Amino acid sequence: MDDGTDEDAIAHIHAVVRDAVDTLAAAGARQEALAELVPARRVMFIRREPALRRIGSVWRLGVFLLDQDGVLRATGSLVRATPPGRPQGLARSVEERRALRAAAQRGGFRDGETVNFAARPIELEAEALRSSAGPLFVRDGRALVRWSAAAGDDAAREFGAYLGERVDLLAHPPEGA
Repeated sequence: MDDGTDEDAIAHIHAVVRDAVDTLAAAGARQEALAELVPARRVMFIRREPALRRIGSVWRLGVFLLDQDGVLRATGSLVRATPPGRPQGLARSVEERRALRAAAQRGGFRDGETVNFAARPIELEAEALRSSAGPLFVRDGRALVRWSAAAGDDAAREFGAYLGERVDLLAHPPEGA
């Protein structure tokens, strides 16, 4: 998309997202679980451990998650639902991952299922995207993607091309993938 207005960029984003949903749904592309982390709490003097609660399903498209309603999210955290094992006093990050696997298990996710959580929706409005520090932003009438946290804005890619590539890979995965 050539330089235009920021409103043109927003219209372009909405059109690309609609096309992506249509293409992925028609292809029956693989989806992953979307969940929210329910923190530990007490219910009638009984302690409830943290759990991941299913709130939907999404297509993983690089730095984005997209649902069937066209809600675009920044990829957050993910865990694979597997038996958590026992605490072993290892590094804090290892124990945190074990606790998240246990939370997925408590949430009823099947063994091996990929569970996405802490994935915040992206506000698709010009004002929000002009000042966005997330993966999607608008500059000079162009919708751009920060495809890596390590890559600066100079390395940003055009949104339509980026999402189109990701949609094509998910809708038509390479043989054996």
